[in-house]
Amino acid sequence: MRKRNESVTVEHERAAPAPAPLDKGCSLRHSLRLPAAAAAADTGMKRPLGRRYGLWFRLRKLIIWLLGVYIAIPFLVKLCPAIQAKLVFLNFVRVPYFIDLKRPQDQGLNHTCNYYLQPEEDVTIGVWHTVPAALWKNARGKDQLWFEDALGSSHPVILYLHGNAGTRGGDHRVELYKVLSSLGYHVVTFDYRGWGDSIGSPSERGMTYDALHVFDWIKARSGENPVYIWGHSLGTGVATNLVRRLCERETPPDALILESPFTNIREEARSHPFSIYRYFPGFDWFFLDPITTSGIKFANDENVKYISCSLLILHAEDDPVVPFHLGKKLYNIAATSRSFRDYKVQFVPFHTDLGYRHKYIYRSPELPRILR
Repeated sequence: MRKRNESVTVEHERAAPAPAPLDKGCSLRHSLRLPAAAAAADTGMKRPLGRRYGLWFRLRKLIIWLLGVYIAIPFLVKLCPAIQAKLVFLNFVRVPYFIDLKRPQDQGLNHTCNYYLQPEEDVTIGVWHTVPAALWKNARGKDQLWFEDALGSSHPVILYLHGNAGTRGGDHRVELYKVLSSLGYHVVTFDYRGWGDSIGSPSERGMTYDALHVFDWIKARSGENPVYIWGHSLGTGVATNLVRRLCERETPPDALILESPFTNIREEARSHPFSIYRYFPGFDWFFLDPITTSGIKFANDENVKYISCSLLILHAEDDPVVPFHLGKKLYNIAATSRSFRDYKVQFVPFHTDLGYRHKYIYRSPELPRILR
């Protein structure tokens, strides 16, 4: 009986868990395990912290990357002046997209003919000729020869030189053609080499030569009809280049109209509201010198000193692309120039409240009176 009890006691002692070991401080060491709910709560707290840390890490990487690009661009432009030339011309921006420049009637110009002229070997430029409103009915269904002969009718001709970006089919340009046509003008416009469907590489010299070729083409067909040159934005640089050459060879146009003009391309680039680098140290060296290196000057302020024909300057006070003060400065230079002493020089501002900005002066109801 005693042996049985002893064996039961031994078995009971073996089955009982061993007491927790003591550490050096004579305290019990417990391996604590958090309940499931507490562990879940702890994980829930760590997850938002992890997300916030991950978001900040990605944001910091993005900021560092953008800062690196911002600093790298000036050096890239300096090393590759052709990049800056592309930014001046923006000929690769073809808006509106998906239009057929061979079909001006698709843009509402049913009285317009599309031509192709060749100023130089390997250079072809696309031209639109819109006849005056009085000839609209007769122009329906007529071929290029009829349109060329129509230039000899008793209506003045405007050679329109558009600005950078886009094509001769740009929306605001088409609207201006319609306005001028309704006022009784032939309107001849074209895309410089490298723009639209015109073939060739863009350059200031090439653009000027294209304009000279089209002007001579018009004069060969217009007889004694007045021919006016109208330049807009970057096209004002082409216009003054052209008219200076015409005056030097003693065949000036009957008048020069500059819409939203600048003084020269360096001042325009320095004053351009979208130039995020104008306060960048060495801005002239990084950005303006490469423009000059590329042979781009568009020196309106110099050209007007050699022009001898009537001059009209149109500029909106709220122009966000070419600042109004540049147009006013160009007028002041022209008004005091000896070359204009026998010709009328006029500056017409358009108040900010009208909202004409850079390309909507054609909306002005005063335009017919101004042109007369």
